[in-house]
Amino acid sequence: MVRWEERRGTAGGSGPAVLEPSASTMSAPKENVSLLFKLYCLTVMTLVAATYTVALRYTRTVGTELYFSTTAVCVTEVIKLVLSVGILAKETGSLTRLITSIKENVFGSPKELLKLSVPSLVYALQNNMAFVALSNLDAAVYQVTYQLKIPCTALCTVLMLNRTLSKLQWFSVFMLCVGVTLVQWEPAQATKVQVEQNPWLGFGAIAVAVLCSGFAGVYFEKVLKSSDTSLWVRNIQLYLSGIVVNLFAVYMSDGAKVLEKGFFYGYTYYVWFVIFLASVGGIYTSVVVKYTDNIMKGFSAAAAIVLSTVASVILFGLQTTLTFLLGAALVCISIYLYGLPRQDTTKIQPSETKDSKERLATV
Repeated sequence: MVRWEERRGTAGGSGPAVLEPSASTMSAPKENVSLLFKLYCLTVMTLVAATYTVALRYTRTVGTELYFSTTAVCVTEVIKLVLSVGILAKETGSLTRLITSIKENVFGSPKELLKLSVPSLVYALQNNMAFVALSNLDAAVYQVTYQLKIPCTALCTVLMLNRTLSKLQWFSVFMLCVGVTLVQWEPAQATKVQVEQNPWLGFGAIAVAVLCSGFAGVYFEKVLKSSDTSLWVRNIQLYLSGIVVNLFAVYMSDGAKVLEKGFFYGYTYYVWFVIFLASVGGIYTSVVVKYTDNIMKGFSAAAAIVLSTVASVILFGLQTTLTFLLGAALVCISIYLYGLPRQDTTKIQPSETKDSKERLATV
C-alpha cells in the first residue's frame, strides 16, 4: 500500500497541497537517481521557498500602488488549474482520454466537487492570510513562525488519520514551538520598511494560516486515499472549487475597488513573479520532491529560513536579535529531527501484535 504525504503548493507554505508518495514507498526509484540530480531538486525547493516569501514581502511593502491580494490568489489558482490539466493530458496520453476523464471525474461528479470545496475554502483563507501576514511581518520572521504548520499537521494527522508519532517527533514538535516562541519573544525589526505594519495582525494571520494548512492538508490526503482517482484529477477538482471560492472572496473583500480600478490594478513584474512562484514553482516542486527524502526536505526548509534571513537583512534592513537567531536555530534542528526515518507503525495494531504472539506461543 502506498502512503502519501502532503506537499505544499509552494515550498514556502502557501497554496493548495499536492500529495506525493512518501519516502518509504519511493525508495526504489530514488536508488537510480544521481546525487547531482538530488542536489538539483534540493536547490529548486530551497530557492522557491525562500524567493517566494521574500518576493511577496517586497511586493507588499515597496509598491506605492498596492495590488489586491485576493486577485493574485485567484490568478494563481487559474494557472495551477491549467498546469494540472496539461499534466493530466500527458498522463492520459491522448486528447480523447483527457476529455473523457474530465467529463467523468470532474463535471460528471458534482458530489466530488462539493467534497473538495471544503479544502478549497480553507486554502483560500490560508493563502489570503499569507498576504496579510507578510504585509505586517518580515519574511524571515514569517518563514520561521510558519513552521508551526508541522505540529499542527501532525496533530491533525493523529486525530483524523489515526497515525502515531514517535517520541523523537513529539520532542521535535516541542522544540519547534520553543524556537518559534523565542523568535516572537523579541521580534527582529526591519529598518528599511516605511509602510505601517501591525505585528499582532501578522501573528494572528499566521496562526489562522497554520491551522488551515494542517486541517486542509490532512483532509485532502484523506479524500485522495478514499478512491483510486488520479492525483491530478483531484487537483483539477480542487482548483476549480478554489477559483469559485476566490472569486467570491474578491467580490466580498475588494469588489467595489476592483470594479473601479480593475482586476489587475497595481500588478508589476514583481507581482507576476510572485504568482509565477506560487503556481509554476509550486507545481514543479511537487513533481521533483519525490526524488528527495525527509532529511533533504528538512535541510531545504532550514536553508530557506537562512536565505530568507540573509535576504531580509540586505533588502529590508532586518536587525536580528540573539533570541531570534537562537529560535531560528532550534526550528531548523527540530525540522531535521522530525524528518528522520522511523519505523512505520501506522499499520500495526495492538490487537494484531497480541494475536501474533499467541500464534507463536501455540507453535
